[in-house]
Amino acid sequence: MDVLLYTSITLFTVAGMEFVAWAAHKYLMHGLLWVWHEDHHRPHHDKEGFFEKNDLFFLVFAIPSAAAYIIGLNVSGWFWLTFVGIGISIYGAIYFLIHDVYIHRRFSWFKQLDGSYSRGILRAHGHHHAVTEKDGAESFGLLVVAKKYFGKRSDWSNSPTTKT
Repeated sequence: MDVLLYTSITLFTVAGMEFVAWAAHKYLMHGLLWVWHEDHHRPHHDKEGFFEKNDLFFLVFAIPSAAAYIIGLNVSGWFWLTFVGIGISIYGAIYFLIHDVYIHRRFSWFKQLDGSYSRGILRAHGHHHAVTEKDGAESFGLLVVAKKYFGKRSDWSNSPTTKT
């Protein structure tokens, strides 16, 4: 019974993190903390060095995950929280692999994934990055992508946020 509970907590947390990340991206990264995220919307050739201020958001998600591990493993009755930390960590690994490795090619670990889902993710993220300002962007999620990005470019390329 415990295995089912802890597996469920972990999977629920991984799924829920997509929506936490969406809200953080929309309301924090494109809001109060735009100063950290702004360089991520600049062309790569405009950047100096490997790291971006945007990489600070790793800490925004790593701190709650670490806290969940620490509390869950050390406070009686809170062991379940360990699996929230594990879920956040799993989502962080997925995010890193898809966003930093696959989409932005910060590491050359794998090249082109050729499937409709991977193309949809690339299209949605490219559409998001077409806007270089704090306001006016859309498609803030990573794994949950609007249906229009799975169709032909003409289905979504004429929206107000696309620069042609």
